[in-house]
Amino acid sequence: MKLYKKITLALLCGLLGCMCFGVGDWLMLYGDTAYSGTISWLTTGAAQIAPWHNNLAMALAFPGIILYGIALFAIGELITGEGRQKVYHYLTAFSLTPWLCLHLFYIMILYGFAWMSGNGYASAAIPISEAVFSHFSWLVLVSEVLMLPPYLYWGWLVLRGQSVLPWQMALPNPLIFYLVLKLITLLIPNSAFRLAFTNGLMSESMVLWFGSIMVWLYLHRNQE
Repeated sequence: MKLYKKITLALLCGLLGCMCFGVGDWLMLYGDTAYSGTISWLTTGAAQIAPWHNNLAMALAFPGIILYGIALFAIGELITGEGRQKVYHYLTAFSLTPWLCLHLFYIMILYGFAWMSGNGYASAAIPISEAVFSHFSWLVLVSEVLMLPPYLYWGWLVLRGQSVLPWQMALPNPLIFYLVLKLITLLIPNSAFRLAFTNGLMSESMVLWFGSIMVWLYLHRNQE
């Protein structure tokens, strides 16, 4: 099997992983966007989310991270130089755990918020949820510190010509896609769609990144 074909199949796994995380991101928050506290995603809609939504969102994250891993490790073969490949693989391995950590962090808060809101503790739902988020907010920063390096390193290597991809392929990067999509959300009217779309920005950015690499591989499928 040609290298490009193998990587393309791995990227298809990655796209399935994006669907797993993306569906979970939408299940967690799609609903009425009104809120009364200081955290904009503790909304009226989130308070009404059925418990199975959060269960399914968490369950999908496990196959999702495995499928992500298949794609992320496979594209490492596009990097030239065994040493650089190893660095990328190590950074990728360290970055995968925070995906699940952050997913669980937000889901637990959202589930607790919804349960309290619907079981006679509505007055405490917002202050307790905000307190939990504030107390463990350092998790977000630590997770991002671990998650971002492989994408920064990948972009740096491609830009410097240390991969089989042309330097222009450094521009299709999940971090760049994330910033572009974030700007687009500022143009979307406040709605359940905008809230869920914003919650899934990283998954949607990964779709665009994997997709862009797949397109390049298809256009160069006859090269080895």
